[in-house]
Amino acid sequence: MAQKNNIESVFTEHSPRLLGYIRSKVSSLEDAEDILQDVFYQLARTPADSLSEIERVSSWLYKVARNSILNFWRKKREISLDAEDVICEDFAHTLFCSPQDAPDTVLLRKLVWQELDIALSELPPEQCEVFCLTVFDGMPIKEISSATGVPAATLLSRKHYAVKFLRKRFHNLYEALISQA
Repeated sequence: MAQKNNIESVFTEHSPRLLGYIRSKVSSLEDAEDILQDVFYQLARTPADSLSEIERVSSWLYKVARNSILNFWRKKREISLDAEDVICEDFAHTLFCSPQDAPDTVLLRKLVWQELDIALSELPPEQCEVFCLTVFDGMPIKEISSATGVPAATLLSRKHYAVKFLRKRFHNLYEALISQA
């Protein structure tokens, strides 16, 4: 019971300033309150004998808060990457869907293929070649490396830059299409 009272007093004393600190690092009050709750949950999980060893409780709370904020942003970034994957899946579906699709889908497919041709022509030839060979022809990097004499790491780097360029290009196209809808 003593630990519960101790945590309550720590919460009462430190939560307003700690919430302000967290709030300055995240955009919404709800997210800040969730992080604050996580910080005090971690404090409550600390064994009673360890709690008495924490000399500077406020320093410990801010350290845990900082780590919780970092974890929060990592999770946000992962969600953003998942959203990017959804965009890629949407384009893949548009590019390779069945011929019995609605006329607007067929028109969209034609537009995306045209944009892809234009975007591929804007790539340096080495990047375009490795991208097309791996994506459209399904050739493994090792096979391309042995056929061309170019190191696999160089080919992977070229493909990486091609994909990065195409993602940005098609993200912009996707945004333009969404804003028109």
